[in-house]
Amino acid sequence: MSSAATSRELIHRYYLAFNRADWDGMLELLAEEVIHDLNQGNREIGRARFESFLQRMNRCYLEVLSDIEIMVSANGQRAAAEYVVSGQYLSTDEGLPAASGQRYRLAGGAFFEIRDGVIQRISNHYNLQDWLRQINDRD
Repeated sequence: MSSAATSRELIHRYYLAFNRADWDGMLELLAEEVIHDLNQGNREIGRARFESFLQRMNRCYLEVLSDIEIMVSANGQRAAAEYVVSGQYLSTDEGLPAASGQRYRLAGGAFFEIRDGVIQRISNHYNLQDWLRQINDRD
């Protein structure tokens, strides 16, 4: 059973690892059968699928999160985070417009389910239309 404090620390460590591009550090915080709901996309299950997602993200984007606010349920089993994403679109991602180093900044958030001291589910959300507008606005 998770407590609110241990769950808050778990999510905090997850985002610290993200900002360091410490993909192995992120993966060790996940359940083996982690559920990952991609923003406006499919559900992927398993740490191996999440690792592939991280590899794609690392290839296509350079992102740093700031202004991270973490909220945790009293029993520590659910959490949410809101943040600001500052990024650069490095390499064209499948199904998206061509990348040419465009910079962007947008609000994002995630919902988490925590079980047995690890992240069982991550659901990521951001405004895709805002991101598309930003990467298509070329000065």
